[in-house]
Amino acid sequence: MPSVALDGEPVPHTGDLPAHSLAELGDRPLGFYVHVPFCVTRCGYCDFNTYTADELVSRDGTATASRETYAGQAVAEIETADRVLAGDRPRVSTVFVGGGTPTLLSAEDLGRIVSAIGDRFGFAPDAEITTEANPETVTPDYLRRLRRAGFTRVSFGMQSARPHVLRVLERGHTPGRPEQCVTWAREAGFDHVNLDLIYGTPGESDEDWAASLEAAIGAGPDHVSAYSLIVEEGTRLAARVRRGELTEPDDDAMADRYLMADEALASAGYTPYEVSNWARTEEGRSAHNLLYWTGGHWWGVGPGAHSHVGGTRWWNVKHPAAYAARLAAGETPAQAREILTDAERRFERILLELRVESGCPLELLDAHGLAAAERLVSDGLLDPRAHADGRAVLTRRGRLLADAVVRDLT
Repeated sequence: MPSVALDGEPVPHTGDLPAHSLAELGDRPLGFYVHVPFCVTRCGYCDFNTYTADELVSRDGTATASRETYAGQAVAEIETADRVLAGDRPRVSTVFVGGGTPTLLSAEDLGRIVSAIGDRFGFAPDAEITTEANPETVTPDYLRRLRRAGFTRVSFGMQSARPHVLRVLERGHTPGRPEQCVTWAREAGFDHVNLDLIYGTPGESDEDWAASLEAAIGAGPDHVSAYSLIVEEGTRLAARVRRGELTEPDDDAMADRYLMADEALASAGYTPYEVSNWARTEEGRSAHNLLYWTGGHWWGVGPGAHSHVGGTRWWNVKHPAAYAARLAAGETPAQAREILTDAERRFERILLELRVESGCPLELLDAHGLAAAERLVSDGLLDPRAHADGRAVLTRRGRLLADAVVRDLT
């Protein structure tokens, strides 16, 4: 949940949506994203909307927001969602709890939030319910309680297996702990477990990255995500790069690391079903992320959370204290919104659907895009067989240049 502030039009105090957006509710799956904005410390590379305990204390020493009251506030927003989305709507297919560090809340509080969604909306059969977890914040007992609370999937932030890389990222976990957490999660009854990795950290060598891949694969998760490091303005990492203490990640090295990941994961039986995500089975894929990439509806709960229903996108006030105050006053926590045009929705479909292995239909492209697609096939960036079947599908080399391919197609 990035902390970038956006401009938009005002949202009604009730949070009501345009009729044309509500009319689309029954057409596609519905998911919930729940943002937990608390962290013990902020990692040096992080640009997300998160807060440490010290940042949630006023000048007179009183807390402006707290973990202890957060579950109740999230439930209050879920009640708002129930009212706003009244009518013909699907049951909830996916819930994803992210952060921040969701596992700073008790398993019971996280379960209370999930239960509120289920009680108000109902869950679709085989609904996927995921939480992110910092490896240092969970124990075998905590994971068993999460499983009893209804969670079906857990995603651990591993980032790297090398201590010196973790130090640059300012990640506060012990090497080897994420791998241990995978075992604990399996023992707790989780069939689906993800490990998140980051490549391209200043000072990381090819050998370091290979060791991280080997450790992640050896832990036995059924899903691995691997993201290139982005140096975000305003972070401590960006300041260190600007001062010359660390070197900017190199694009060629990033490409090499991506190919290393794809080769290692493919050899271990993982399929790249999206540019940065690999799964061993179809059941192991992240249904929640697929909902984003394929145009589903989602309601974002929490400070700074973003939502999208039927072409209307809105975002909540960022600070936890402001979020709590809005809900206490019986108002929507939404700060602003935008209603997407048909052209903007078409662009976003191309941008997102192109990332998944099935690609996007060529019928979404205009004449310029269709001509570009033919060139991209010749350049080896789009799959020729998929193109002949009416779809734009990235090749492995195309995945390396996905952003450039989107620019050409649109």
